Amino acid sequence: MSTEQPGLLRRSWAALRRPSAKFTMLGLLSIGFVGGIIFWGGFNTGLEATNSLEFCISCHEMRDNVYQEYKQTVHYSNRTGVRAICSDCHVPKDWTHKMIRKSKASFEVWGKLTGSIDTKEKFEARRMTLATHEWERMKDSGSRECRNCHSFEAMSADVQKQSIYKKHMKGKEEGKTCIDCHKGIAHQLPKEYRDPDEG
Repeated sequence: MSTEQPGLLRRSWAALRRPSAKFTMLGLLSIGFVGGIIFWGGFNTGLEATNSLEFCISCHEMRDNVYQEYKQTVHYSNRTGVRAICSDCHVPKDWTHKMIRKSKASFEVWGKLTGSIDTKEKFEARRMTLATHEWERMKDSGSRECRNCHSFEAMSADVQKQSIYKKHMKGKEEGKTCIDCHKGIAHQLPKEYRDPDEG
């Protein structure tokens, strides 16, 4: 049995390296090209499916906690009808950064498997840690995902209240990024971070 295996491997490798008698080089390249398109289409479709709101809230940890908070914010319901979903804020748009983020997010499945935040109490106990990780990620990227929709250059002094406009322009001059001032914009702040008067 063991002497047959190397022979089988050698024969298989030789068959793979042998020129095809049935297909031309153009035919093989065409098959590879079409196969590549089908693979890429399937991969990209699957990747985009993981960016949907339905996918994000398919586990009760998200649906029962942060999703409920998000539904009370201006990112969910507002006068213009523009809605930012989870992936708009948590997944980069460009391919390279998106793949890096998706790779890191795959490790978050461990939390689901181990049940580290599977109850409201466990989630609240870890909220500060979870929020801090996300704030650091946003700070490191210069709030890249926020800037997909918001831009200092597009802010109008005529439309924004003057006090808010001045704060934004001061933040721009100081090199601040959105997350420096807007923590808790779509989700509740951790109790360790809240003003004691807020409870």
